[in-house]
Amino acid sequence: MGITKLADLIRFDAPGAISHKDISDYSGKVIALDTSIIVNQFRAVTPTLSPLIGVFFRTLTFLEHDIKPVFVFEGKPPEEKTPVLEKRAEASGWKFPNCTGTASSQTKDCLQLMKLLGVPSVQAPGDAEALCARLVREGIVDAVASEDMDTLAFGANTLIRQLNAKKDSEVTEYSLPKLLEKLQISHEEFVDLCILLGCDYCDKITGLGPRRALTLIQEHRTIEKVVLHINRQTHPVPNFWKYKEARKVFLDAQETVAPELVWTEPDEEALVGFLCQVTHVKVERVRRRMEKFRQTRESKREDRKNEKATGRSRQTQMEDFFRVTRKRVKPLEAAESSKSNRKRPKST
Repeated sequence: MGITKLADLIRFDAPGAISHKDISDYSGKVIALDTSIIVNQFRAVTPTLSPLIGVFFRTLTFLEHDIKPVFVFEGKPPEEKTPVLEKRAEASGWKFPNCTGTASSQTKDCLQLMKLLGVPSVQAPGDAEALCARLVREGIVDAVASEDMDTLAFGANTLIRQLNAKKDSEVTEYSLPKLLEKLQISHEEFVDLCILLGCDYCDKITGLGPRRALTLIQEHRTIEKVVLHINRQTHPVPNFWKYKEARKVFLDAQETVAPELVWTEPDEEALVGFLCQVTHVKVERVRRRMEKFRQTRESKREDRKNEKATGRSRQTQMEDFFRVTRKRVKPLEAAESSKSNRKRPKST
């Protein structure tokens, strides 16, 4: 899933592209979320419970922090991704992967949940991370929250990982412009690097490690020239290698109409009825969480009122929150690990 060992490569060779933050640092920001990543996280952690419950709780946490979430749903995956999807389906015990883009019953339930929470959702024509990246490039959202590193290859200027509801959880943010500047490569060259590292859309050259791949791209700039400067005996190039198709997937985003994003107040009564019917969660649990949500909002409003009265800096007010946002004009190598120092740090 994503780009093989890209996070390790960035940590060792471009640590300045990484910053460590708290969830509160994203107050007032519009964040695109790859919905399938969140759903799969909850499915893995709590396999006996509906992931909708986890999505419900996490979304309220985002709203409590004044984060404006936008949930992006998967569309029809590129044909190049079919082999990977088939392997994942087999590993998960499914008969066939969903390669049609048809919404499953769970996806439809998740869309309904977003509607009742008053949070906008967007249907991607293809991979969700590709649309997430486009939304941040066009200034419609401020960042993308996903665990999938290929969001950077799709061109997302800001990628956030570990944006969750855990207390004292450290959020990791990646800056694509800083990454490209540090590595001294263009975005197109970075895409070729990601293909060499290993992606979901084609095979990779056997035995070519991350550091070697980076050096080759920095020296020769394209995959076409890289293959002319490697030992084909130790690093055999895949037969019928579809690297050009993979490159096209990353660089040629499918066109879709830029959405108008609207956040509204959650519909508590409808949420209680929906969640209790679909997930069989107890009414009291949903009610308690909604009550905490209201109290947290009131507390934040009071805090901001006091800040304003004492002349301190004013952050986004909750009453400004619900509005319309329109489109704006594994270690790398054992030897390296021992030698490298890791840097840490609108209402409608």
